[in-house]
Amino acid sequence: MANTESQSTSMSGPRPFPFRWLRWRLHHVFHGCLLLAIIGVIVYGWQGVLWSIPALLMVPLLADGMARPASNLFYPTITHGARGRQRVALTFDDGPDPDVTPQVLDALADYGARATFFVIGKSLAAQPALAHRMLADGHVIGNHSWQHSRWQNFYSFRWQQQEIEHSLESIAAATDRAAPVWYRPPVGLKNWAMARAIWQRGLILVAWSLHSRDTRLQDAQAVAERVLGKVRNGDIVLLHDGHDLPGRQRPYCAPAVRLILEGLRARGFECVTVPELLDLPDSEIPGPGT
Repeated sequence: MANTESQSTSMSGPRPFPFRWLRWRLHHVFHGCLLLAIIGVIVYGWQGVLWSIPALLMVPLLADGMARPASNLFYPTITHGARGRQRVALTFDDGPDPDVTPQVLDALADYGARATFFVIGKSLAAQPALAHRMLADGHVIGNHSWQHSRWQNFYSFRWQQQEIEHSLESIAAATDRAAPVWYRPPVGLKNWAMARAIWQRGLILVAWSLHSRDTRLQDAQAVAERVLGKVRNGDIVLLHDGHDLPGRQRPYCAPAVRLILEGLRARGFECVTVPELLDLPDSEIPGPGT
């Protein structure tokens, strides 16, 4: 198993209950500090503003935990595998796309590479044949939510539960297999409500260590150059074979993948799935709290 702190915390079993409780309720702590600051100002005048220091210190902490995909503040997050082995995991978000994803699968097959597809549940439900091909080709399917709402961080715990569960059910139905354990939240954003929902379902949260920037560059050569210029042993690389907005596509993904695979092969890298990168079987599904 890769010897990263984030991986060991994800797989080592339940954390002490007070620690989980604190993770899920940091926003309540913040509100409490803010309330004390207001009371301090009312009672002691502007001298009481010193009471607001704890709340002010928590603002950047909470913002970082929500906005930085690699943050472990709310939930243990995997970002890479072992750095001592010349392997990388290519991961694809926002698919499957009926036109682009088959081309990506063709490219992976031509180079004998395996990858992990974090699919949008409703997109996969519309084209289950692609799910069967992914599995037949040796790839792994992960959960990327049911509808990929860009406002997901503002929704309640109950909504988070339904979003995750609905997607898991659609993937299981499309693949005729158990629901996947691998989860990547939309846009990589996290909050306390999502963390609690992920924990209750026993999911493993996967981020990335190398972003291809293919959502901005939109040019196959530029995307490939960025990845090949920064790739390191054990990297989890983020790419997009689909689009979360209806009617939009990323046609440059497949050509970029071919260039990336050619470059990785020339350097001696092996392209594996996320569970292979972590030396874990894809069928290993932790129970709640792991």
